[in-house]
Amino acid sequence: MISIPSPNPPRAARPLFLSRVPAGFPSPAEDYVECSLDLNEHLIAHREATFFVRVKGHSMTGAGIRDGDLLVVDRSLEAGDGDIVVAVVDGELTVKRLSRRGGTVRLLPEHPGCAPIEFKDGQELTVWGVVTSVIHRVR
Repeated sequence: MISIPSPNPPRAARPLFLSRVPAGFPSPAEDYVECSLDLNEHLIAHREATFFVRVKGHSMTGAGIRDGDLLVVDRSLEAGDGDIVVAVVDGELTVKRLSRRGGTVRLLPEHPGCAPIEFKDGQELTVWGVVTSVIHRVR
């Protein structure tokens, strides 16, 4: 499923607390709100060129992308070697890591049980955009 954001998304500001939450030992909580945080400002650099897509499958788990995650994808960025991209291969969408080395272009999975996509003569690759963020639930 692909969702194209509105060019003028409504503000969805939420409180941002000044203190950082330790990932180690607990510390006393502070009741001080620093400001409001709008995730659109942090996740979307180019509103008109950004879309969202939900992941299906497990080929990118090594990159922290899991089945059901929501990807933020920017079409205005030029895809470079090592970028995670949403691409069309033989008419089907996929998310993989782009590899451009020695004149060879491949799409690499981040799971040992999945094979890379190597392109043969006549096969076309269309990069729809570069993945800039991954949103996933922990519960």
